[in-house]
Amino acid sequence: QSVGAKGVVTLSSKLMLGLLPPSTSFFKLQLDDSKLGEEIPPDAKSELDLSFAKMERMIMEAIAASTDRVQIFTALKHLVVTGNALLYMGKDGMKMYPVNRYVVERDGNGEVVEIVTKEKVNKELLPELPLPLKAKESVVDEQSEGKDVDIYTCIKLTPKGWMWWQEVQDMRVPGSEGKAPKKKSPFLPLRFVTVDGEDYGRGRVEEFLGDLKSLEALMQALVEGSAAAAKVVFTVSPSSVTKPASLANAGNGAIIQGRPDDIGVIQVGKTADFQTAYQLVNTLEKRLAEAFLIMNVRDSERTTAEEVRMTQMELEQQLGGLFSLLTTEFLIPYLGRKMHILTQSKQIPAIPKGLVKPTIVAGINALGRGQDRDALVQFITTI
Repeated sequence: QSVGAKGVVTLSSKLMLGLLPPSTSFFKLQLDDSKLGEEIPPDAKSELDLSFAKMERMIMEAIAASTDRVQIFTALKHLVVTGNALLYMGKDGMKMYPVNRYVVERDGNGEVVEIVTKEKVNKELLPELPLPLKAKESVVDEQSEGKDVDIYTCIKLTPKGWMWWQEVQDMRVPGSEGKAPKKKSPFLPLRFVTVDGEDYGRGRVEEFLGDLKSLEALMQALVEGSAAAAKVVFTVSPSSVTKPASLANAGNGAIIQGRPDDIGVIQVGKTADFQTAYQLVNTLEKRLAEAFLIMNVRDSERTTAEEVRMTQMELEQQLGGLFSLLTTEFLIPYLGRKMHILTQSKQIPAIPKGLVKPTIVAGINALGRGQDRDALVQFITTI
């Protein structure tokens, strides 16, 4: 059965559209009101708002032109299933590490202090390591018979910010060192559900593993049972005058010699048992559909648009808790890093520190605005 797969895709798509809406910006650049009148004259606010709007559009265009959405969607699917994913935001684009290719260590407050990633790189692309050539070749050949070698990247948080370097066979790769401010790290380790004191997150699938396993076992029994029930076998009494060969070779509508009483058909006779399993399968599918926010509208002639809208709103409200964590752990660092890259490459002007605060308006905040809109519509309808 593919109920789990459908649930993962549906939930990931909803989170994707909630966090990075395609038509609107997921953030706003706002002037810090406390600075107004002191450092900036009040009449300059409207001009600044216009320039901020232009910068917002430029940042959104840069995101749309990149492959970020593809990698983020993959990361969200990994988050739903395993609860963990690591995004790397380099200058050339984004890369996603699944949980079996990185380790992370967090402190007591859940803040990341160290990350190590592992990836395979073609040995031809490796720079010259500080070793004699023969030694280097023997080390690389010992490690892998193929063309690829394992390369490890270590990222550590220091009092001055993030620092990272790469190693092959315990030797540091020359020129692989890098650093970034604490708030603008290119590595974003994401979690789906946090557990206090744990370095890794938990996935949505883990919370509903019981139902998924039960459904799989029941569906296997139903599929195999149905295959057995669909098999048609005739039996002929050993003492009968009807010959099995005559019966097997007889065409449709043919006349052969024999007694109908001597011929029987084997029946499984498990219809009632199948019905019990089928009812339980339906119950499990309904529970899983609710868990993964798959909208099942009541099938009747009198299903109204209002009922469909209420069902949709109920599903969206369940996303609140998931959005809260992804907003703080993904959207804010993602925006900070994106603006940092665009500022460095001179695609957007540098923003003065302390004057502007980027505010996230997607995710949990979008749900709040959606509820405000519904309340307003109800108010107008009432009037």
